[in-house]
Amino acid sequence: MTSQVPASILARGDAEDDGGRTKAAHFVFVPLREQGHLIPAVDTALLLATHGALCTIVAPPSTAVLVRRTVESTQRTRLPVRLVEFPLDYFESGLPEGADDGDRVPHRYMWNYYHAMALLRAPIESYLRAHAPYPTCIVSDFVHPWTTELAANLGVPRLSFFSMCAFGLLCQHNLERFHAYDGVKDSNEPVVVPGLERRFVVTRAQAPGFFRGIPIPWWEEFADYVERARAEADGVIVNTFLELEPEYVAGYAAAREMKVWTVGPVSTYHHSRTTLASTLASRGLRASAVDPDECLRWLDGKEPRSVVYVSFGSIAQADPKQVVELGLGLEASGHPFVWAVKDTADEYDETVREFLRELEARVGAGRCLLIRGWAPQLLILSHDAVGAFVTHCGWNSTLEAIAAGLPMVTWPHFSDQFLNEKMVVEVLGTGVSVGVKEPLTFQAVKKEILVGRDVVEEAVRSVMGDGEEAEERRRRARALAAKAAAAALVGGSSHANLQDLVNRFAPGPGTARGAAA
Repeated sequence: MTSQVPASILARGDAEDDGGRTKAAHFVFVPLREQGHLIPAVDTALLLATHGALCTIVAPPSTAVLVRRTVESTQRTRLPVRLVEFPLDYFESGLPEGADDGDRVPHRYMWNYYHAMALLRAPIESYLRAHAPYPTCIVSDFVHPWTTELAANLGVPRLSFFSMCAFGLLCQHNLERFHAYDGVKDSNEPVVVPGLERRFVVTRAQAPGFFRGIPIPWWEEFADYVERARAEADGVIVNTFLELEPEYVAGYAAAREMKVWTVGPVSTYHHSRTTLASTLASRGLRASAVDPDECLRWLDGKEPRSVVYVSFGSIAQADPKQVVELGLGLEASGHPFVWAVKDTADEYDETVREFLRELEARVGAGRCLLIRGWAPQLLILSHDAVGAFVTHCGWNSTLEAIAAGLPMVTWPHFSDQFLNEKMVVEVLGTGVSVGVKEPLTFQAVKKEILVGRDVVEEAVRSVMGDGEEAEERRRRARALAAKAAAAALVGGSSHANLQDLVNRFAPGPGTARGAAA
């Protein structure tokens, strides 16, 4: 086990007095490695540190390497954030050594990976007992139910961290609580989400529940374990902001009978530091595949709100046919576009690579910027030239777009992305759907679902158009961005919730179990 912080910070930081006692709240973050979970968790830790808390991020080496650059940059500004590594027990967990080193753990090894993470409980507990200052709160991603025991053994509260919207959380909760799928045999049969004032229709394929719907017995057991841990938490931290979805934040808090702290958009941490391209580009797990300054120069040459940005995140993978249809639809739309495609050298055959080269040559560098690999997404979305976002509806990306005031073309692939699409299209009214109704990733039975070039073209033209409907969509998006910015400022709801967390979980009586009530 190694620490990636200077000994002076590790052993005796600003949050500790001369007796080794904690003067300020000390949050220990246990994040999940997937970028949609990891990036906002780290940003939340950084924000809490700006409010005076000490934050320790614990992770295996393969995860720590992804966030070390960000943590080290904060340490140079003397923010009390530290990163501590704990090696996984590959042998005991049955996880092949190195299986956690890529962009994602192979699906067939996910169970082993979760088991390996659970085995870190004892070494993390020993470390926290041995190294001052003592923690005052555990903040764990909800997929780490074993942290219930970690917090109980340490005698401190535990908060569940969610990198998704309250609307999606409440929908999933109500679908399960009211047994909405009982007697529904077809996974694509429409079901009304119970317990909500407005009517929303979903299918089991779109919203099966966390770790539900996997035809392997131990996954159902794990899903039950996760649910028990969620119910036993001392509170919830959500990367959203109150003004975005007040009724759903209140509804989820009432349904769970626990405090919900909305602290987002947590990406605003990077805006508050500086507007330098290098800072905005640094939000992420890997170095950008394009020089941020080069990307900035390309965008600087475009008219305001004229560019379409396209990205499906780090997990979703368009098949070769879909890459071609998407590219042709973007070309036909007539708008300049930045497209973050997978690293074509690793992910696609020569046919796709040749198509992309021909597309670039045909459309021209002035109208088409292809990024083959990791893109500086926050930098791109924050630029005035960008007018819309074609997205897979991961909540991290969705909230970044909301904060940037951008309408979206919604193209969900799996998990909570279908509920996020409903949030954008049906609740907020800032999105246009391409019409995907079934999961495209992690399909139980492999099925080709193709969004044609005509649909892509129509959706892009619709969201970028000059008509009254398009302008109203943009007006709503701008209004939400203003609310997001206000939430993060002093006096805003998210700013106040961050300070409340720091105050509530400071040392003293408030650190006892149940302090979040």
